[in-house]
Amino acid sequence: MSDNTRKFGNNTTRLLGSTEQNWCKAVASGTGITVLALQASKTVNITLLKNALNKIQTNHPILNSMLHKNTTTGSTSFIINPPIPNLHLTITPLSTTNQLIHTLSGRGSNAALSPLHLIVEHELNINEWSNAATRTLCTRGLYLWYANLYTLADQKWILVIRLHTAVCDRTTAVSLLKELREVMGEGDGSGYREEGNLGLEELIPVGKMKKTMWEHGKDMVTYSVNTFRMKNLKFKDVKGPLRSEVVRLKMNAQETHLLLEGCKSRGIKLCGVLAAATLIAVYSSKRRANNNHRKKYGVVFLNDCRTYLQPPLSPHHSGFYHSAINTTQEVKRGDNLWDLATKSYTSFASCKNNNKHFTDIADLNFLMSKAVDNPSLTPKSSLRTALVTVFEEPVIETSMEIRQDLSLDDYVGCASVHGVGPSIAIFDTVVDGQLDCLFVYPSPLHSREQMQQLIASMKTSILEALKMDENFESRVT
Repeated sequence: MSDNTRKFGNNTTRLLGSTEQNWCKAVASGTGITVLALQASKTVNITLLKNALNKIQTNHPILNSMLHKNTTTGSTSFIINPPIPNLHLTITPLSTTNQLIHTLSGRGSNAALSPLHLIVEHELNINEWSNAATRTLCTRGLYLWYANLYTLADQKWILVIRLHTAVCDRTTAVSLLKELREVMGEGDGSGYREEGNLGLEELIPVGKMKKTMWEHGKDMVTYSVNTFRMKNLKFKDVKGPLRSEVVRLKMNAQETHLLLEGCKSRGIKLCGVLAAATLIAVYSSKRRANNNHRKKYGVVFLNDCRTYLQPPLSPHHSGFYHSAINTTQEVKRGDNLWDLATKSYTSFASCKNNNKHFTDIADLNFLMSKAVDNPSLTPKSSLRTALVTVFEEPVIETSMEIRQDLSLDDYVGCASVHGVGPSIAIFDTVVDGQLDCLFVYPSPLHSREQMQQLIASMKTSILEALKMDENFESRVT
């Protein structure tokens, strides 16, 4: 048993690791509310759904936990398997759902959005954990996930599972969907059962986090200075209360195939292209015709550390096990998308090869915490710490099996960003060979129209790059 873990009766408590503590502060500010939403056209069996959620909790004790603060020591712990059942499933009837959708669709540019889109944005902005980092937690603690079943007309429904990111990174969210599919199909999900759960820092191989005091100091100064040098997507409203909104980018199977083949031929990953397309689109949106100045932007790459830990963890091991690599990317007029994508990805890969995904954890946690506590340290107190965040690997899925078991029409997963964080967080999925990206951003800091224009520009630059590849291949052959 870890030094941070204690046994009390039938319950186990574990102190939060530094990354988990940092996420508690971030979620309290509005960043890190993870939402998994499923829309289906089939009469739902409520008893079966409750049993499925209970089975998932049984398989993953960290999902059956509560946050508890010791009023004497001030330390925050997970209470694992608490005496009070940790399952909140709310059934929202048709009339209430219709009223909610009517209200949400009347806001600004929301009229054309689908019910699923509106409900996802609504759930991203429900924060039971606000102020959890600063106030004393109630005696029994705070729950870490909630489920809400929204009833739609014609036997349709939307199930939303909302989780605290301290126990749910993107890998956990994807795994949760797969397990829900299995147990809803009346499987027991026993193959995913885990016995224990430790924080990220406790599982990093010995020596991988090693860094001298001088290196810590130098990197802290570098990160801080670069923050003042980096440019941002133009802010629309820095005074209004922030909330998270979503726009969506899709590409067809042929476009996606060419895009992935282009990445493969250059030895890079999709994250490099998405970062580069974002940089070019943002640079173009602010550039004057006679202005060819170079601009620097912050790009954060998130990578799943499970396979690098000791012992290695499977994708079904729930918790937060991603780390961030903070990079600065330079853009100028006329930059080629593929060249910039290669440069961006190579910069990230070099940092990862030098173990910066482990050595910089403490530095980035400290800077993120200070940004939460002191918004004035960020541009116009916006809490923006980077332009864009991308994941190293996309989620690759086929919908056939999932749709067969749950009769899904659509499903999405993402997390909020309106506290400390980037202007744009990209959640990329390739479903049945087609790219489907969710762009989450803080509003009204940025507007929906602004983001729609941005992703239209991104798609144009990507398609132009693919066309150039096709033309080059046709000339060679």
